[in-house]
Amino acid sequence: MNNESKVSIPLCSEVYVNLTGRMKIVKSPAPTVLELEKRFSWLKPGGHWHPETCQVFTKVAIIIPFRCREAHLLIFFQHIHSFLRKQQIYYTIFVVEQNGTGAFNRARLMNIGYKEALNFDNFDCFIFHDIDLLPEDYRNLYTCSEQPRHMSVAVDVLNYRLPFKHLFGGVTAISRKHFELLNGYSNSFWGWGGEDNDMSNRIRYHKLHISRYPISIARYTMLTHKKEKPNPHRYEAMRDGLKRFDKDGINNINYTVQATKKKLLYTWLLVKLEANS
Repeated sequence: MNNESKVSIPLCSEVYVNLTGRMKIVKSPAPTVLELEKRFSWLKPGGHWHPETCQVFTKVAIIIPFRCREAHLLIFFQHIHSFLRKQQIYYTIFVVEQNGTGAFNRARLMNIGYKEALNFDNFDCFIFHDIDLLPEDYRNLYTCSEQPRHMSVAVDVLNYRLPFKHLFGGVTAISRKHFELLNGYSNSFWGWGGEDNDMSNRIRYHKLHISRYPISIARYTMLTHKKEKPNPHRYEAMRDGLKRFDKDGINNINYTVQATKKKLLYTWLLVKLEANS
């Protein structure tokens, strides 16, 4: 009887055909944590949810590199949890916060998020997500495909146009198999810029290609924020990247997890980065 019941549950992929329309974007004011916890009381601790009315075979970890953007974080949660539930995604959100006041290293935080997430669940799909980007279209599925996928193709502040062909930043989806092959992101980029270009180069070096949904679907709204100071050494690091792909990434990252907490809206990791990896 139990087996028959299980078989009768449809695959969640069958739900995707019914996804239509745009999601309303609410950028302000930022809600409070208590308001969000009340609104999303259906979440499991750690920012986790999975559908119970359909079968899902892919486990998705959403990795957010973070520091000092609390208001954006709350606006993001207000948006993304409803979005993912609509898509019937098995997901957990990880916020990886860099401790200290030194230069921000977004790529290292994403590498750490990947490694630490696997201590929580057997994820096979990883979505690396900037906190200031809100997806607009439900058809932009937060899953992995056969190739690494650039998700934030068309952003409002860029007039919904792809700036250049090999762009692979903002929001990206990479399978566990491919992330291991690519050795993750480079750890060498401190400050703004360069790590996404390096990852794009890694993808092509390993004979993979960047996949994308059409511009009409892969649309995002960006939250306004002060621009980070550019990394003055980013071009040098990109130029030397080909020499480091096999030894600069998830296989040599050096860090300490100083705190971990499963909050209702997300799993929080506070990490200390070491400069010598």
